[in-house]
Order: sequence, then structure tokens, then C-alpha cells
Amino acid sequence: MVTFCWPYFDPEYENLSEKINPPRVVVDNTSDNNVTLVKFDSVNRPGTLLQVVQVLTDLDLNISKAYISSDGGWFMDVFHVTDQLGKKITDQSLIDFIQHSLGTKKSSPTTGVKTCLGRMVGEQAIAEHTVIELTGTDRLGLLSEIAAVLANLRCNVVAAEVWTHNGRVACLVYLTDVLSHGPIEDSQRLSVIKEQLCSLLKGNDDRRGVRMEFSIGLTHTHRRLHQIMFADRDYEVSESNIKLRLDRADKLCITIENCTEKGYSVVNIHCKDRPKLLFDIVCTLTDMQYVVFHACIDSDGPRAIQEYYIRHLDGCTLDTWSEKQRVIKCLEAAIERRVTEGLRLEVCTRDRVGLLSDITRIFRESGLSVMRADVTTQGDNALNVFYVSNDSGGPVNMKTIEDLRKKIGQAILHITGIPKKVEPCTSTAFSSTAFSFGNLIKSRWEHLINS
Repeated sequence: MVTFCWPYFDPEYENLSEKINPPRVVVDNTSDNNVTLVKFDSVNRPGTLLQVVQVLTDLDLNISKAYISSDGGWFMDVFHVTDQLGKKITDQSLIDFIQHSLGTKKSSPTTGVKTCLGRMVGEQAIAEHTVIELTGTDRLGLLSEIAAVLANLRCNVVAAEVWTHNGRVACLVYLTDVLSHGPIEDSQRLSVIKEQLCSLLKGNDDRRGVRMEFSIGLTHTHRRLHQIMFADRDYEVSESNIKLRLDRADKLCITIENCTEKGYSVVNIHCKDRPKLLFDIVCTLTDMQYVVFHACIDSDGPRAIQEYYIRHLDGCTLDTWSEKQRVIKCLEAAIERRVTEGLRLEVCTRDRVGLLSDITRIFRESGLSVMRADVTTQGDNALNVFYVSNDSGGPVNMKTIEDLRKKIGQAILHITGIPKKVEPCTSTAFSSTAFSFGNLIKSRWEHLINS
């Protein structure tokens, strides 16, 4: 019998560089009078940039500027941030949460933290919910029909996120059993839920197909929605949406050209600024297997200007016209999915079983189409935000608005137009392709790192 000897490989060797040079986060409130500087540097690993942006975004922080560099195996970022109210980050619990989340503090983190908008952010109790993913063709009243089916099946919707784009809809719904208040574990009952929802989604138009799956919910909710819609190929513009895309052409401009000198593909994005824009772009590039080596973000005003120097994971640049067009279309879709067009309806009231079904039924009976929805519960309270339009995608008239107030209740329904920033719930019931990155931030980089 031949005996083989193999060299010993210490499983901790892979993390040795992080132990020698652990991540470092500095939250600086002294260098600038108007913004907080969040400086992060660590050993560069795949997904590091997305992780940092995700933490800041989840805390409802606005990123007005960012300088990113990750060449040479080391990752260095500087973010200029404020809260949604335009104030600097002075709450020590937020600062501690950032440091805990990015692995720079060893003590036990708190269970959660409250953002400036009153949202609780922290560890999600995955085991307490049943998570379903839905994809299909959007139509008037679809969310109302989904909520009604779930209510009839004795399912309580504790949270949900709904996005629509190019005639398609993607939903993530978090359910509990009405009686046990826990996850639904009966396989026969899960089969009935899947069968009825699939039948509902098909409707009269099944050309693109429907999808309904149960998920363990480990992926970040908004990242998962991007992944679902990307897999559904919502970036392919249908004939019915060509006019809408042309109407937005002056608001969104994306170009990709190669910087042969440095071996990068340069992505330039000019568009209207909005919350979570940086996350949506970085998330899409990451899931398309592109690595951001350098980036410069400037959105200090109504327009955002973003420049990314990227390569594919295999080290290649985007050399063909078809490759560039595919990335451009996917980035356009990622930006448009969360555009806050339509009338914003905010429902703040005591939570109960069937609430979502009742509210969305009123929307459907009023001829309103739900373009996007964010359904959450905090304790005994339901905090739901809907963006709606009329049945043809246009603005909602004043008579419909007054009818909504009467049917839902003026004390719990708050209506706004198209806000520049999300407001908290208060109710009780094109550019040169030369290597410009270094020239653009060289004068600021040393100051930001050394300050």
C-alpha cells in the first residue's frame, strides 16, 4: 500500500493578512463643516465595496461624494455622508454600528439601531419568517390580488418589497402563520400557496413566464430584488416601453469606453441623483462579475456624476460593442427600478392580519397601479409606503386623492407628490476616457487620508 504525504495547509492562512492589517474605519466629523467623512481601508476582497456601500445605505445615509481605490490588493475609500435630513452623523450608536458591521470592533454589537427616519436596522431574524419570491407580468391590482390570496390562506404579511420595471414585477414577501406567528413549515400548505400564487401570476399574459419560489432569505433584500429582475431580463425594453425610455433619455446617460493605457473599461454615468443610487450601481456591477478598481462619485446637487474603472473578474475589459451595450442596459435598468415616480402614499397604523389586502384593494378599486411598495412592521405598527399612478401610468387626479383620504382615513394616510427625499412617518394611528481619475482626486486624496 502506497502512503501519500501532503503538505499541511493552515486554514487560518487565508485570513492572515486581515489579522496583521485589520480593517480600519474612521468616522471624521471635524474635517468638513457640512458632511461626515467615513474612511475605510482594508485588505481588498471580492465584494468589499458593495459591503461598505450597503452598510451606509441601510442606515439611510446620503453619499454625496466618494473616492474609491483598490489597486495593489489594498482597499481605500472615503465617503462624504449625511443623513436624509442633511445633517452630519453624530449619533454614537450609528457610528458604533458602522464599525461593528465592517468588522473594526470586536465587542458584541447592539441588536439594532434606529436611523434618522425611525427605521430599525440590525440582524434579520430569518428563521421567524417564510420568504417567497415572485416574478411575473405587472398589471393593475396585482399586489391586491396577491395580498388577498395570502390572507385567505391564513398567512400574515409582516414585510414585503415590490418593484416594477418595463412591465415586469418582482416581489419579496415575508410571511408568518396567523396562529403560530412563526414560519410556515407544512410542506402541503406551502405547495398550496405556491400553486395559487403561480396561477394568479399567470393571468391572461404568460409570454414571459412567471416564477414563485421559497427562499431562506439570506441575501440582502434589495440586492436580491436586483438579482431577480436581472434574471428576468427586465433590462430588455419591450415595444410598449420604448416611448418611456425615450422620455428618460435626457435624464440618464451612460457611456463605456476603454482606457487602453491603464487597462480599464471606464463607465461614466450622468443621471438625476436619488437615495441608494450608488448601492444600485455597485450591486449590479458586482453581480455581473465586474470589479471596481477606482471610482469617483459626485452627487452634490440634483445631478449625479459617477465614474468607474472596471475589469471583469477574469481581468478582461469590455472590448466589444455588444458587451458594452449589455452593461449599459443593465445599469439603466438598475437605476430605473427604484426611481420614485408617482404619488407617494404612506400608511402608518396599527398592524393587523389582512391590512395589506384591505389597503391595496382600495387602491385597485380606485384605479391605482402600484409601481413600488415597501411594507414593514415595527412592533405592533405597520409602516407602509406605496408609489402609485393611475391605470395608464399617469398622475393621480385630486378627486381620487380625496376619495382615498375618506376610505382609508386622513389620520393614517399621508400623501405627498414626488419627494426629493424620503420623509419619516410621524403619524401615531458624458466625459473624456483619458485616465482622469488620478487628476480628479489627487489633490484631495492625501488630505482626506491624512486628516
